[in-house]
Amino acid sequence: MADLLADSARILDENLSRGPVLTPKVTPELSELGEGIALIEAFSHVVAFRTDSGLVLFDTSLEAYGPKVLTALRGWSGDPVNSIAYTHGHVDHVGGTSAFLKEAQEVGATRPRLIGHENVGPRFRRYETTNGYNAIINARQFSPSRRVSLNEGGPAKPGRFGPAEFVAPDTIFSDRLDLRVGGLNFELRHAIGETDDHLWAWVPEHRAICAGDFVIWVFPNAGNPQKVQRYPLEWARALREMVALEPELLLPAHGLPVGGRERIRAMLETMAWSLEELVRQTLDLMNAGARLDDIIHSVKLPQEILEKPYMRPLYDEPEFVLHNIWRLYGGWYDGNPSRLKPAPESDLARELVALAGGTEVYLRRAMALAEAGDFRLACHLVETAVQAAPDDKAAHAVRRDVYAARAKGESSLMARGIFGSAARESETKAG
Repeated sequence: MADLLADSARILDENLSRGPVLTPKVTPELSELGEGIALIEAFSHVVAFRTDSGLVLFDTSLEAYGPKVLTALRGWSGDPVNSIAYTHGHVDHVGGTSAFLKEAQEVGATRPRLIGHENVGPRFRRYETTNGYNAIINARQFSPSRRVSLNEGGPAKPGRFGPAEFVAPDTIFSDRLDLRVGGLNFELRHAIGETDDHLWAWVPEHRAICAGDFVIWVFPNAGNPQKVQRYPLEWARALREMVALEPELLLPAHGLPVGGRERIRAMLETMAWSLEELVRQTLDLMNAGARLDDIIHSVKLPQEILEKPYMRPLYDEPEFVLHNIWRLYGGWYDGNPSRLKPAPESDLARELVALAGGTEVYLRRAMALAEAGDFRLACHLVETAVQAAPDDKAAHAVRRDVYAARAKGESSLMARGIFGSAARESETKAG
């Protein structure tokens, strides 16, 4: 059994910013972290507390992981599952619930109580309404190196998004819910951050916090260009509320658990300060009349912050968070009046290409810029060329190469996924 607390202590104490990337366990693995506390590593972790009235779980991981998580849990405890709390409604946190309900039915046990914030149910309904769209963007986001099938050059055609059935909570709350189960107190607190339906929990007898996705051991997922609104300042506020409780055990839904009051405090305060700083700098510029373009290219965090082992921009990244801050406080208009009611992109592209003397001019310059490492400009030019000549195989060949090269140089999974998807799309159209 891995000593997860010792691993996290070593990484944090030695500030191993170049340490190995923490990846999900293909086969869920359970580690006991203390008397009556276990963490099951999976795509998203499951945290279990043993009580005199049965087990209390936080999350159930993905649907495909549910039976495996249950097997790992049963290797630790045969006690019935009393309650399952959803930290939030993302599919990697709620998908495995059916496995636990099925077990209870098969052994004749009482159905576990399912606890969640009042916005979890509306999230599930939105997922059903936009299931195709969510399947497309998740295929793009989580499969940056995998080919996806294309429909005549159109969007990817992945399968269903989420579990076969979204199992809604039967015990819901708005702001706070205090539970006592078998001698343990669980103080569930709602806070918005990555989602609007998130909870985190304080378990005072263990001085433990179940943080859900408020802590994920990479830069906070407060940007995410393909998903709905995130709330960075409120996220920071939740982290500071956790610090105020002086926890001695931090149980995140991704990454390693952390032990030690000072270690946890430093980690949470750094995350909170970083989110607050992005908001502060952005609002200062917005209040001075800056455009979104000005903000994206000027607001930065210190590099030493981004090199901390739990702040590396390997999934989301600060630049994407700036877009969400702008959207939250300023709407979708980015300050450029030409984009308020724009012409079709293809019309603009044809005009620009004609003025330049043809797509070949754009493509040559795009390749030169890419070779010089200026991928931002190179992508603008190659995208314009393809918009002007959508059936031009040579243009798509250059677009494929530019985006493939750019994807390799990006740190965040989200950027690699989107750029890689563009490269694969043009690879098909280039023949």
